[in-house]
Amino acid sequence: MSLPEQPSGSERPAPQSPANMRASDADRDEVADRLREALAEGRITAEEHAERIDAVYKAKTYAELEPVLSDLPSEQAPRPRVDLRKEPALAPPPPQSPNLVAIFAGVERKGRWLVEPTTHVSCVFGGADLDFRQAVLSRSEVTVNVTCVFGGVHMIVPPGVRVVGSNTAVFGGNDLPEDDTADPDAPVIRITGMVLFGGVSVSRRAIGEKRGRRDRHRERHELHRHHHEELREAHRELRDARREHLRELRDERRRRR
Repeated sequence: MSLPEQPSGSERPAPQSPANMRASDADRDEVADRLREALAEGRITAEEHAERIDAVYKAKTYAELEPVLSDLPSEQAPRPRVDLRKEPALAPPPPQSPNLVAIFAGVERKGRWLVEPTTHVSCVFGGADLDFRQAVLSRSEVTVNVTCVFGGVHMIVPPGVRVVGSNTAVFGGNDLPEDDTADPDAPVIRITGMVLFGGVSVSRRAIGEKRGRRDRHRERHELHRHHHEELREAHRELRDARREHLRELRDERRRRR
């Protein structure tokens, strides 16, 4: 039988790590009891219990016993509590006027607001910004009726909301995002009304997602350029129509002579 070498002279043995100390039969039995409790509580399966019990009685040191209980709550540490109570539902936001008017100015709706079945937006040389990301829809399909003359309406919708353009645009247009969901029960925002020398643009962004300053400047520049081109085209058509009318008047005078 070999014995550990004794230190010579004044040399003292280095302190042994507790994890490397030998485990006793009582230690292994205590770990096995905790595994049986974990099996009874449903924390581990029968297969896992068999594998760990085999590892317990093969372990020689505390370091080999620790991994067996590493994912189980200890007696000293407080066990997490599972709260099955549901959070109370938030009350709907107070109703606001369904009519938004912007004349040589701007108007906006954002944050948590109640969207009525029909929201009327009127813009004359102005603009409106509607943010639906935290809005509460009063029904699964709501309507935004737009009457816009020399102005624009910009809307932000969250992912999963379908936007349908049913409005009429004269010297203007709609810029709508593609659907990102195939759910037939997805909420719908329907745009109706008429836009004259203006436009309706809709972007899709999640809550907290922001556009960069460069993107905002680019979008504003594109909107101004688009409106400028529409005004120039309208002026060209009016000029051509006036010339045609004068030509018809001259031809009529010649026929009368």
